[in-house]
Amino acid sequence: MRLVLYTHSLVSDWNHGNAHFLRGVLRELQARGHETLAMEPADGWSRANLIEQNGPVALDWFAKSFPELTSQTYGAGFDHGAALDGADVVLVHEWTDPALIADLGRMRRDGAKFTLLFHDTHHRAVSEEHEIGGLDLDGYDGVLAFGEVLRELYLRRGWGRRVFTWHEAADVRLFHPRPEIEPERDLVWIGNWGDGERSEELRDFLIEPVKRLGLSGTVHGVRYPHDALAALADAGIDYRGWVASASVPEVYARHRMTVHVPRRPYTQSLPGIPTIRMFEALACGIPLISAPWSDSEGLFRAGEDFLFVRDGGEMESAMKRVIAEPDFAAALAASGLETVLARHTCAHRVDELLAVLDSIGNAPARNDRMETA
Repeated sequence: MRLVLYTHSLVSDWNHGNAHFLRGVLRELQARGHETLAMEPADGWSRANLIEQNGPVALDWFAKSFPELTSQTYGAGFDHGAALDGADVVLVHEWTDPALIADLGRMRRDGAKFTLLFHDTHHRAVSEEHEIGGLDLDGYDGVLAFGEVLRELYLRRGWGRRVFTWHEAADVRLFHPRPEIEPERDLVWIGNWGDGERSEELRDFLIEPVKRLGLSGTVHGVRYPHDALAALADAGIDYRGWVASASVPEVYARHRMTVHVPRRPYTQSLPGIPTIRMFEALACGIPLISAPWSDSEGLFRAGEDFLFVRDGGEMESAMKRVIAEPDFAAALAASGLETVLARHTCAHRVDELLAVLDSIGNAPARNDRMETA
């Protein structure tokens, strides 16, 4: 099978965590003997910001970390038809330009032989409904939504012919424990500030508890405004900016615990969808404490795989316990790793993807929205 992925970027994960999962899926497909190619816009904002802030050398780490992956850039006038010659499956991520999304659908309707899938891993279906609702998906054979609640929303809105739940997961070839590294600091959080979508939550569940307890803390991520950087500094938390995904397992290993702080659109409108960082952190075997979110699909075992807390006070108590009880912390980390390895790896998601492709077959795409799954 030859799969072509249209993504905002494969080479850059600057403010683009979806790249982690997509890389893992492509690596797993290749390990099974399939051929893959990623297509990304030459002027994508993630790629541009990565180069602007870290220099062109920042792109070198991708080739060194993922030598088996190939990504081709495209711009105006690019011949997508030629690029897709011989493709069996075309997977189009939702950050792709709407005009190109429509063009690929027309190619499918006009007789292209590949199976065409749309992939949604964001909250724009609820936060910017007009944008997702305005996409032309009529030619698509199916939609992959990264949570059951999102799948149901697509069906209610009539946005897809067939819609399947396809959660993100951890690339365990990369994200795994590093027991040879001793922890040096108490807590790390890896994530972006996020357009005001979790500013209050980060103060309540990260900054203030660390400050009150006097913990040593580290934060990695991008797009932190001056007031956020000032708050981190006031709490004694070191801000260290963007970190390449290949370095994340070592970063986790040098800390005793991490936290999960979801963005508000997910807690309020899209329950059941954790961030990709939760899968990755648990895969790396670090104890995790989570701010509130509804695990409506039962992805994890709350209280066993990680600790749920309801407010800053409970977060502070949980942090104290993880630091004070190393045996408890080790058991928590082991349980979380066990669940990821049993249910939430990119290998599991490739199994699911292949099952979706089998269920769809390769019948010509139709201009209707009658079939759902």
